[in-house]
Amino acid sequence: MFKKIALALAFSPRMEALICESKRLKDLFGAELILIHVGEKTATLEQNLNFMLDKHQVDIHKVKVVWESGNPAKKIIQTCNQEGVDLLVAGALKTEGFFKYYIGSIARKIIRKSKCSVLTLVDPLMEPTPFEKVVINGTQQEQTPYVIQKGIEWCQQDQAKQVYVVNEIKMYGLQMATAGEGGESEVANTRRKLVGEEVAYVENILKNIDKGDLRVNVKITCGKWAVELARFATDFGADLLIVGDEGNLGFFDRIFPHDLEDILSDLPCNLLIIKKK
Repeated sequence: MFKKIALALAFSPRMEALICESKRLKDLFGAELILIHVGEKTATLEQNLNFMLDKHQVDIHKVKVVWESGNPAKKIIQTCNQEGVDLLVAGALKTEGFFKYYIGSIARKIIRKSKCSVLTLVDPLMEPTPFEKVVINGTQQEQTPYVIQKGIEWCQQDQAKQVYVVNEIKMYGLQMATAGEGGESEVANTRRKLVGEEVAYVENILKNIDKGDLRVNVKITCGKWAVELARFATDFGADLLIVGDEGNLGFFDRIFPHDLEDILSDLPCNLLIIKKK
């Protein structure tokens, strides 16, 4: 699924855990690993990095380390493009005083402009484990069939145990208000019809995907799709939320200028943004 994985490396307290997580993904997908650091290169930092790689049995000779200077987001994107990276791994930040995570300004720029998929880890572990409970966005968008397909591939590779594809009913409130004029029976029939249509949309995509032994559940919500998606991921206790983007224009520059900001500013769990290169 991924041939080249890059880690946006900062010499922070969580660097070691992010290296461990990246190694797991490298081994899982049989990929090359590239480490990208934008900042000053010193003998001390290089020695520290080599020590951590050796400590966690990452072959230094099989990992490419890129040291850059300049604008962090621009240099990270530029390096990913030059190296043909398929997946970029980055850490999320915890808001001060709260157990909430958000994507900072640099990561937002990367998400908007990068051509590769981006995995944001909210709480990287020194001893990483597979993502067992996964939620995939099934909201009707142009890229949704591709996102679901790649999400299923990820779940199969990582041997996920519980998988949900979440879809929303468009303009639910308006449609139910209109149905309400016809009485309770029409309201019930309309609700069943709307739910049935959204289930059919997802199932029509799933029937063309080889799921192997993976069991995929379908969940239908109503309301702002990104808010409901994040809420479901939280209630479900998801390890990973998988969504797509709107191509080169990015998440919030086009059709949904605010919805995904709700996810990015208060991450419910690890977030994988699938991009079609």
